[in-house]
Amino acid sequence: MKAVIVSHGQPGDPGPQQRAVEDLAARVAACDPGCAVAGATLAMPGALAAVADDDSLIYPMFMAEGWFTRTELPRRLAQAGAGATLVLRPFGTDPALPGLIVSQARAAAATQGWSSQDTVLLLTAHGSQRSQASFTITTALAETVAPHFARVVTGFVEQEPFIADAARGLARAVSLPLFALRADHVLDDLPAALDQAGFTGPRLPPIGLAPEVPGLIAASLRAAL
Repeated sequence: MKAVIVSHGQPGDPGPQQRAVEDLAARVAACDPGCAVAGATLAMPGALAAVADDDSLIYPMFMAEGWFTRTELPRRLAQAGAGATLVLRPFGTDPALPGLIVSQARAAAATQGWSSQDTVLLLTAHGSQRSQASFTITTALAETVAPHFARVVTGFVEQEPFIADAARGLARAVSLPLFALRADHVLDDLPAALDQAGFTGPRLPPIGLAPEVPGLIAASLRAAL
C-alpha cells in the first residue's frame, strides 16, 4: 500500500507547490509511517493519476473539510482511476493540531520575553464567501487554544473579519497562519494585510510547515494502516 499526500497546489504556477508536497512526502516517509509515501497537487496536470490507485491511502493536506476534500478530491480520484481509495480526514482536523499551535505560538512569544498568558494569538486563515468550512475550523481551533493566551483573534483572506482589520491595534501579538503550505496567500496577501494593519509582532510560517508535521502525518497513516 502507498500513501499519497494531496494538496491544492497553485494552478497558475503548479511546479513549486508540486515540489513542496513531494518534499513533504519524503519527510513523512522518513518518519516510518509503515508504507511508501508520494505527494501530488490537484493543480499539477497528471500528478494525481501518476501516483494514486485503489490501494492508496489519500491524506488531504488541507486545513478544512469542505468542497475540495468532500467533492472535488473524490471526483479527481475517480478521474485518476483511484475512485475506490480510502480518503483520510484532512490535516486541519488532526487532534494534535491544537497542541502544535500552542507550542509554536508559545515559542515565538518567548523570543520576545512574553509569557503566553500575556500574548495575543492572531490566527489567520483562508476563509470563503461561499463556504463556512475554513471559518468553522478556524473558530473551533481558536476556542480550543484560547485558555493558553491572553486572547485569540481570527482573521481571513476572503471573508470578514479580514486580516488587516483583525490585526489592527494588536499589542504583544503573534501571527500564526493556518495554512497547510506556503503559497500565494501566505507569500503575498498575508504579509500585505499585516503591513496594512501595522502589525509588529512575530510572524510565524504556516502551521503546515512546522517541523513536527511530518511526524503527525506519519502517525495518522500508521493508525489508518
